[in-house]
Amino acid sequence: MIEQKLDKQKLIKSEIKKLTDNFKKVDADKKVYTERLINQAAFMFATLIELQNAINEEGTIELFQNGAQQMLREHPAVKAYNTMIKNYISIVKQLIELTPQAKDKGDELLNFLEKKPK
Repeated sequence: MIEQKLDKQKLIKSEIKKLTDNFKKVDADKKVYTERLINQAAFMFATLIELQNAINEEGTIELFQNGAQQMLREHPAVKAYNTMIKNYISIVKQLIELTPQAKDKGDELLNFLEKKPK
């Protein structure tokens, strides 16, 4: 289990480096927020990989036993994965919105919308 944690930590560090490189052109006043979002996104990315592996190995449905009663239920990793992927996508969108390119695209759209038809 310690080996998995080290691999997860390596994956997190690698993802932080990739994201930092991709989002280095963020305005200086937004750097602190960007770094926090990058750290969270990297952790979520590594955890999503971990959850995917669990789902691939154990399946999406498991046999659950409560005393004498048995039933099939969704594997807990599936629920965690579904929740985390939504949050991960949200963080990535927030990161993208902090980039100068996103601001330029927004300005282009506003300029287009503000043009009056002739």
